Amino acid sequence: MSDSIPPSTSAPQWENLLQPLSLKAVAPFGSELALSWSDSLEQFLSLEMLRRACPCAVCCGEPDVMGRGDAPSRKYKPGSFELKGYEFIGGYGLKLSWADGHATGIFSYTLLRSLK
Repeated sequence: MSDSIPPSTSAPQWENLLQPLSLKAVAPFGSELALSWSDSLEQFLSLEMLRRACPCAVCCGEPDVMGRGDAPSRKYKPGSFELKGYEFIGGYGLKLSWADGHATGIFSYTLLRSLK
């Protein structure tokens, strides 16, 4: 009698589940940004929503040592919601550049996936 358990043909592919999430492709599409992920999910995110969700300190404020902070009031102007470019940051984020000159926000992949 063998002590080994035969492999199951219906066993999950654990290697695939352990792979880090990555962004495969990015493309502006009208007033949206199309994102294609390594797990085959495709997202279409509104450019205005992305700009309003910018995670940078200029947009969100900087927390004090206790984690508290007040977000500054944001003022948008012509070009605030017009995407001029993007840049992959390491293997974890996407930096968006806007027509009004704002380009300090790095959207982590986790943040992007949470947006709808």
